[in-house]
Amino acid sequence: VQLVESGGALVQPGGSLKLSCLASGFTFSDYEMNWVRLVPRKGPEWIANINRVGTSTYYADSVKGRFTASRDNAKNTLYLEMTNLKPEDTALYYCARAGGSDWGDYWGQGTQVTVSS
Repeated sequence: VQLVESGGALVQPGGSLKLSCLASGFTFSDYEMNWVRLVPRKGPEWIANINRVGTSTYYADSVKGRFTASRDNAKNTLYLEMTNLKPEDTALYYCARAGGSDWGDYWGQGTQVTVSS
């Protein structure tokens, strides 16, 4: 199983960013997927889940209405579109294959999102 995130960057408050996660080594369409973020000195925070076909999504209250998870099973790719970014969204963002724990059983290496003026 391999998950490779990309798209992280430094962005100003109020800005937008779209993260991608390319999956390989398993049948992507067989699994729900999560987005999880990690802030230094805090535990992981689950922020989004998407079902296997991309028709149902769930979000943490902290990002609801601002973040949108989607997937393209033909491309084995998961996305997280983030809008109206806030400084408290600064974190290392991971995609994770759902299962095994609250966050997932396999994680990528993460991509850094920094929201600062």
